[in-house]
Amino acid sequence: MNAACALWKLEPKLQYKESRLSAKSETEDVPDPLFRKLDCYSLPVENLDSAIAFYGKLGHQLIWREGTHAAGLRLPDSDAEIVLHTDDRPVETYFLVESVPKAIERITNAGGKLATGPFVIQVGLYAKLSDPWNNPLVILDFSKGILETDTEGKVIGNHDPE
Repeated sequence: MNAACALWKLEPKLQYKESRLSAKSETEDVPDPLFRKLDCYSLPVENLDSAIAFYGKLGHQLIWREGTHAAGLRLPDSDAEIVLHTDDRPVETYFLVESVPKAIERITNAGGKLATGPFVIQVGLYAKLSDPWNNPLVILDFSKGILETDTEGKVIGNHDPE
């Protein structure tokens, strides 16, 4: 636990009530939040089996696997995943959005820049943008549905997104 998280837990008087954080002013036109949640932390690895074994020793259970290309590991206190992949992609943190095309429009209208995409991926669409300070904003949607797996965790398709 980092120092900020530890302080948050030790100093309850510093915590804001949820109603204060989520309340919208009746006079303000505040848009709905764009980012729904952190979906995954994606890590490049040379050998998927070795990486699954390593993270398994750290207690992270395999959720799904797509051949020798990619695998998702459970984070026990979240529905986000550690995604291991053998692609030529950097370490990335993915934000889930309802619609990648609409998110691209909102981000670029707010001053962000589209770097790459959108691309079709197994679960929907993916794009990489940046905010005005050049921080990466990697987004995806589940427009094709979340992954469906067999009893061994092998990907066999997608659940209907509806």
